[in-house]
Amino acid sequence: MDVKNFAQILGADFYTGVPDSQLKALCNYLMNTYGIDPKHHVIAANEGNCTALAAGYHLATGKVPVVYMQNSGEGNIINPVASLLNDKVYKIPVIFVVGWRGEPGTKDEPQHIYQGEVTVKLLEDMGINSFVIRKETTEEEVKEAMSSFSKTLAEGFDVAFVISKGALSYDEKVVYKNDNQMIREEIIKHIVKISGEDPIVSTTGKASRELFETRVANGQSHKYDFLTVGSMGHSSSIALGVAINKPQQKIWCVDGDGAVLMHMGSMAVLGSQKPKNMVHVVINNCAHETVGGMPTVMGDVDLVAVAKACGYPKAVKVSTYDELDAELQKAKDSNELCLIEAMCSIGARDDLGRPTTTALENKENFMEYLKTL
Repeated sequence: MDVKNFAQILGADFYTGVPDSQLKALCNYLMNTYGIDPKHHVIAANEGNCTALAAGYHLATGKVPVVYMQNSGEGNIINPVASLLNDKVYKIPVIFVVGWRGEPGTKDEPQHIYQGEVTVKLLEDMGINSFVIRKETTEEEVKEAMSSFSKTLAEGFDVAFVISKGALSYDEKVVYKNDNQMIREEIIKHIVKISGEDPIVSTTGKASRELFETRVANGQSHKYDFLTVGSMGHSSSIALGVAINKPQQKIWCVDGDGAVLMHMGSMAVLGSQKPKNMVHVVINNCAHETVGGMPTVMGDVDLVAVAKACGYPKAVKVSTYDELDAELQKAKDSNELCLIEAMCSIGARDDLGRPTTTALENKENFMEYLKTL
């Protein structure tokens, strides 16, 4: 289904959400149509954030907003849906558009399998009526669903369109880029070289895939790395849990700007705990690149200042490999919590693979290695 026709059927003039590869057609359409415009389109920090933003839009205008997200974000919307939008509270109508990763019967990555199984059920449990759009779904069927949903929305209830893989199409291209010079995979190679045999916790998306392939290229074991293939925004908290319990061992976290933004409160906890043995590297390309390249707001945020305000004793920003190497080595040799923000270009190899070990194997190998430290 052409995404322009889908948007016309929805009839909304305000969208907010977190990008998803399953919704790339919608995301690109919104960027080409509105860009980032507070009146019409805002990319939020996380799915709960955009749900609350949508509620504010409704309060101010009386109109129905659209919130888009990957189904992994359903967990983030449970609280605002249950305690803000729900008909027993404020009865605020919202149209959710949910990318269905891990749909039963389709091949997908391990972090999406269970979420895919419970996607529709979670919506039902939250009292949200849903309609699944697949490749074979006709525009007439979507119009009929929206006609029925309009009555539901008018009564103050929420609805959802669940989007299967390839169900939405969009022919126009959008190019996402920035002026940064460093490449993420090269940054990771520099981290691996200087960290040596120190454990690394890496964030979801291409960063973990590139870390895995760096180990392969180096002929190194994967036991040093915990690849956080899901749970976006939580890798630094995982690293903190490891660092607290391995106080004599340097622990590295390889993070991304979108992930840091999603749960930035974890930086306050890190700054409060001040683990002397942890290095937090944030690779910032100001984009949700793994799911298509749509921008984050992290180009407008002084992350070094945020880290220092949260209590990080050391925080620096680097833009060249020489600066990166110097700060990585300082962090390696230091005895205090460090944050290194590494400014990065958008892009990855077309032939970038995925981990060939299972998530369970990764966990078990990592845990066995930690026992030796």
